Amino acid sequence: MFNPEKAKVKFFVGRALAVVVLSIIGTVITLYFLSATPTGEALRVKLGLDNLKTFNINTSKTDKIVIEESSAIIDASKKISQSVVSITGKGAPVSSFFGTQTPEFSGTGFIVTSDGLIATNKHVIKELVTFTVTTPDGKAYKGKVVAKDPVTDLALVKIEARGLPVADIGDSEKIQVGQWVIAVGNALGEFQNTVTVGVVSALERSVAPQDSSGIATQLDGLIQTDAAINPGNSGGPLVNLSGQVVGINSATTSGAQNIGFAIQANDLSKALDSYRLNGKIIRPYIGVRYQSLTKAIASSLDLSVEQGALLVDGAGVPAVATGSPAAKAGLKKDDIITKIDDKEVTETRPLARIIRDYAPGDKITLIVLRGSKIITVSLTLGKLEGATN
Repeated sequence: MFNPEKAKVKFFVGRALAVVVLSIIGTVITLYFLSATPTGEALRVKLGLDNLKTFNINTSKTDKIVIEESSAIIDASKKISQSVVSITGKGAPVSSFFGTQTPEFSGTGFIVTSDGLIATNKHVIKELVTFTVTTPDGKAYKGKVVAKDPVTDLALVKIEARGLPVADIGDSEKIQVGQWVIAVGNALGEFQNTVTVGVVSALERSVAPQDSSGIATQLDGLIQTDAAINPGNSGGPLVNLSGQVVGINSATTSGAQNIGFAIQANDLSKALDSYRLNGKIIRPYIGVRYQSLTKAIASSLDLSVEQGALLVDGAGVPAVATGSPAAKAGLKKDDIITKIDDKEVTETRPLARIIRDYAPGDKITLIVLRGSKIITVSLTLGKLEGATN
């Protein structure tokens, strides 16, 4: 016969036994897991998560990468900093309502030969009457301008010294967007050898920065970086993580953050080769004034091509300079140069940038659109000589 009281007792006893059994099982499972390594492959297998790769959070590799990058930045900074110099000087006296004042300027440079040849920006030394070069060990030397680049914002300065540490100049053609770079310079003219870090933001940029007198200079083929470039940094090196110079810091953009520009190191290498050979910087010369075409410009002018160099007059300068290689080859105003040898002329690879890949005396072939006809023009590049002081 059914006995409710016994049934009630069995029910509570069964539940109690179940609790005890579950507790024992739970304890055994807990002890099992605690006895093993709670991370890595073993835990994934125990939890049946063999295929869930995101479950394994292993920070050792990330930590290693961060440490290696930091170490590379430190080593590269130490390597280049021993070759970076500060340039400070005074310009010509200026008279104003407040009386006569002597402006002071500052910039940066870096040593390229052990006997005191230094690379910097042309705009750094442009207005200096006298200037001093200070090396990292605190020694001050009287500086002298020995060469100015007629095309880029580069200049060479000389000090009388021996046994100086020389910067390692790399190949700027090998740099890539996104790679780490380091800028070193005399920030604000008072913080010598300031190090800032960023990445290569873009390549082959064109800008026309203005100097202190308001004169703009067209610069092509520049490296864009988000490494902070402050006033006083001009002329300083932009280096890769191996401590090799890949650029020369030259310009920034006002009204924006972390947009700076550097001249490619390969342009400096060519300038140095020319200086060693000629005692001055000589660049190839074609002798035209042009407008780089974009799709918008080409559309507005109803042109049949969307890229190239449109030869135009402007600011008292003719499209084709009299007596220039271009004039001798028969180029005319409104011609559009679309290709030089096998290199297409584009907005990001403008005419002047392509010409710099050649040497004076080289013979080149131009593909030119004249009206509705495509013609081929051959010419020999001339010499454009920079000043020696």
